Amino acid sequence: MTPPAAEPAATATTATATTAAPAGGSVTGPTAAPRVTFVHTLRAEWVKFRSLRSSWYTLACLFGVGLGITVLSMSSAGTQYADATAEERQDWDPTGLSLTTYIVAQLIIGVLGMLVVTSEYATGLMQTSLTATPRRHRLLAAKLAVATAVAVVAGQVLMFAAFLIGQALLRGQDVPSAELGDPGALSAVAGGGLYLAAIALLAAGLGTLMRATAGALTILVGIIFLVPGLAGLFPAWLEGLLGFWPTAGAAAVLTTVPDPDYPHPWLNLGGMCLGVAAVLAAAFVAFRHRDV
Repeated sequence: MTPPAAEPAATATTATATTAAPAGGSVTGPTAAPRVTFVHTLRAEWVKFRSLRSSWYTLACLFGVGLGITVLSMSSAGTQYADATAEERQDWDPTGLSLTTYIVAQLIIGVLGMLVVTSEYATGLMQTSLTATPRRHRLLAAKLAVATAVAVVAGQVLMFAAFLIGQALLRGQDVPSAELGDPGALSAVAGGGLYLAAIALLAAGLGTLMRATAGALTILVGIIFLVPGLAGLFPAWLEGLLGFWPTAGAAAVLTTVPDPDYPHPWLNLGGMCLGVAAVLAAAFVAFRHRDV
């Protein structure tokens, strides 16, 4: 009796599978999926970041606005120095003057930190990311690592550029200027970059908690501008909090002339970083226990 036509096909398929199997082994089941490591997740987050046009637009805005403010503010420094009293000239801080662009730059770099997280909520890509990386703490850690790396580099480049441009403008007006080798100058410039990186991480944590850029930005504006602006209305027992608050005690690290209200600026910056760490811890808890 002639065997059914399907049998030769089945035999051929089996032979092909046997032939394709590695020597000394046998095909026992489907090939196991490759293990996703933190490095894979980190690389994927970097690809996402550099693929977004909004990321590059925000970086361009950071440098364009930041350095533009430096040029505008330092162009009138000669008049300020000429009109200053003898006591004001003793407190003249050319380094701090050239770094005042941080006031606006911290808001822009905060938006950059938020976008690392909130852009995926806006587009619905977060569900896909969670499917690809079920370990949520690993996904969020990779996002924060990318935000930290970008913010540290961008913040330091901006602060050094603002310092160099600002001092060049001061020298052109025959106004006392500073060099990086002067006491406290390099510390202030580097501290400014670290300060901006901390703000970016704070914004990323707020973005994780709020899941929306608008809500996170509203809170960040309140932290950066509203609270220090209303500091005079706080009760006495809350005044010590301002020593570790952005644009108050923590921002004293960007100056070279000691501020009697904040005699230990690096300690104040460290306290601010502890507050940022608390926000990030809350973000990890919320991100792990929410549906998306």
